[in-house]
Amino acid sequence: MLTSDFDYDLPADRIAQQPVPRGESRLLVLDREGPERHRTVRDLPRLLRPGDLLVLNDTRVIPARLYSENGKFEVLVTEKAGDREWNALVKPGRRAQPGTVIVFDDLLTAEVIEKDPSGRHRLRFSEPIEPHLERLGHVPLPPYIHRSKDQKDGKDDKDKELYQTVYARHPGAIAAPTAGLHFSEELLAEIRGAGVETAMVTLHVGLGTFKPVTAERIADHRMERERWEVPAETAAAIRRTRDRGGRIVAVGTTVVRTLESAVLSGGRGKIEAGSGATELFITPGFRFQVVDVLLTNFHLPRSTLLMLVSAFAGRERVLAAYAEAIREGYRFYSYGDAMLVERRRAIRLASTAAP
Repeated sequence: MLTSDFDYDLPADRIAQQPVPRGESRLLVLDREGPERHRTVRDLPRLLRPGDLLVLNDTRVIPARLYSENGKFEVLVTEKAGDREWNALVKPGRRAQPGTVIVFDDLLTAEVIEKDPSGRHRLRFSEPIEPHLERLGHVPLPPYIHRSKDQKDGKDDKDKELYQTVYARHPGAIAAPTAGLHFSEELLAEIRGAGVETAMVTLHVGLGTFKPVTAERIADHRMERERWEVPAETAAAIRRTRDRGGRIVAVGTTVVRTLESAVLSGGRGKIEAGSGATELFITPGFRFQVVDVLLTNFHLPRSTLLMLVSAFAGRERVLAAYAEAIREGYRFYSYGDAMLVERRRAIRLASTAAP
C-alpha cells in the first residue's frame, strides 16, 4: 500500500488547541447509527459491557523540552543512553556539533558528544538531569499545538497537568498516550462500577510513534524502538476476561502495540507478563490476536497511528468516519475528540491458565 492511501484534508480550525474537561469530549461510535453514533466519552460506562477489560497505558510524560540559557538552543531529550547521557533532538542542529557545550543554567550543562547522519544527537550532561527536569523542563507538546511566550517560559504552564493522564505512574514518555487524557478518576470509577475491569500496561511513547512516514510505500517505513511492559496482574486479567467471554478494550494505539507486541514476543499465541522494546508497525493485513475494541483519538494524515487504526477497523471505513467527523465539527489530534470501534471478525486469543 502507498502512504498516500492514508491521506485526508483537515481544516486548520479542527485541530484542538486546548482540551475540554476530562470526560466531556465527543465520541464517534462507528457501529452505531443516528444519534447513537454521536456520543460523549462520559457515555463509556453504558457503551462498554460488564465483563469487558479496559487496558490503559500508565506511562508518565517527562518535561523533556529544555531551552538553553542564552536562547540559542532547544533540546528535546528522547531516551536515556547512559548514566548522564541522553539521545536528543537539538535545534538548530547545524550549530550543535560534537564538542559544543549547551548551558541551561549555573547547575546544568550538556556537551554534544555525537551527531549521527540523520541529525540526532547524543548529549552528556554535567550531572543527572532527572532532578532538574521539573525546574527547567517544559511539556513536549506536539508542534500543531500553539502556545504563548508565557506558556513556553513556564509562567502559565497548565499543560503540565492537562497533558498527562490521571493514572500516569512510570516516567519515560516524551508524548502522552492521548486517548487516556479523556479519563477522570470519577469516570474510571463509574466504568468499574458498571462491571468493567481495568488493567495497566506501560509503553513509553517515543519518537517511533510520531516519526513521519516519508517512504512512498508503507512497507519501506521502519519504526523506532519503544519500551513496553505487561505486568503479571494484567496478563492474568486478560486470561480472566477471555474465560468469561469479555472483550479486551484498548485505550489508545500504544496499548494496542504493547499487547500485540507482547503476544508476538511470547511466541505461543498467549499473553504472558514481560517487557521489551518494540518496533512493531501495524498496517492493514496485520493479524490481531489480543485487542477487540479500540478507543482512540483522530490522528494525522499519513501517520503510523492512522495506519494502525485502519488495520484494526478497515481503511475505507476509518477514512469515511474521519470525513464524517470533519463534517460534524469534531476536534482532532492530541487534545481532540475520540472514536470507539470494535474490530470485526475478532480473532479470539485462546484462554490458557497461567504457567
